[in-house]
Amino acid sequence: MPWIQLRISTTEEKAEQVSDMLSGWGAQAVSFVDAHDTPIYEPMPGEVIYWTNTVVVGLFDAEHPMDKVIQQLKQVAFFKGQPDYKLEQLEDKDWEREWMDNFHPIKFGNRLWVCPSWRDIPDPAAVNVMLDPGLAFGTGTHPTTALCMQWLDATIQPEQTVVDFGCGSGILGIAALKLGAKRVVGVDIDPQAIEASTANAKRNQVEGQIELYLPQNQPKDFQADVVVANILAGPLAELKNIISAYVKPGGKLALSGILESQAQSVIDAYSDEFSFDPIAVQDEWVRLSATKHQ
Repeated sequence: MPWIQLRISTTEEKAEQVSDMLSGWGAQAVSFVDAHDTPIYEPMPGEVIYWTNTVVVGLFDAEHPMDKVIQQLKQVAFFKGQPDYKLEQLEDKDWEREWMDNFHPIKFGNRLWVCPSWRDIPDPAAVNVMLDPGLAFGTGTHPTTALCMQWLDATIQPEQTVVDFGCGSGILGIAALKLGAKRVVGVDIDPQAIEASTANAKRNQVEGQIELYLPQNQPKDFQADVVVANILAGPLAELKNIISAYVKPGGKLALSGILESQAQSVIDAYSDEFSFDPIAVQDEWVRLSATKHQ
């Protein structure tokens, strides 16, 4: 089905109001884009964060009377008759199929591959994680995930226990199991992440070795050989006591979802209990790895 996209430039304060108007005028979907390409990363479930200069994007059926929509837009009082907008005709595509066609197997480190469940495995002798991200974050294409996958490839030893804090699609915990870990505990605040991780664990035939929890149900007295937390710098610092308690004395910790400018503040939050390795950097992102004091 062909679509028409209406892009409206507005302010942080008016973004939600403009979104509601577009929905009321018949938009099939509404999204938010930063007008100046300032990045925003993985808000909490249910949380919507707007930029100072926000573009609200409404997606309409190509047969929708857009002249009427534009007329209504020009009558919105706070635009004072001169809304900053752009109409765009979108090519008729199977967008899900296009995304699937562009998601290819990816290699991490020396032995680990992540393969979309709909593609052939390039190296059957390698450690292959079959992945369908579904509704959850985490495909291996983002630098934070890639940095953690590389670290797991170099770190995991047979029979180790692992905590995947912020498990998303389950990619890190499943990779740890495929690399030889015997048990993984995964925690995420989003029920959709638990669903996606469960499905991916079954797809990789490791469902009997992974336990998945929402925060209110996560185990309190469990300590693991390896803990990986790929979330965001703020929550990493705020949840330091919870995350560090999961690491055995002498155990390994990886923290990611951190911009280079945020790295030192996260190190400072954990340095009383951990000795840090050199920082790993990819693009503007870093992964911190450390060993817990005995």
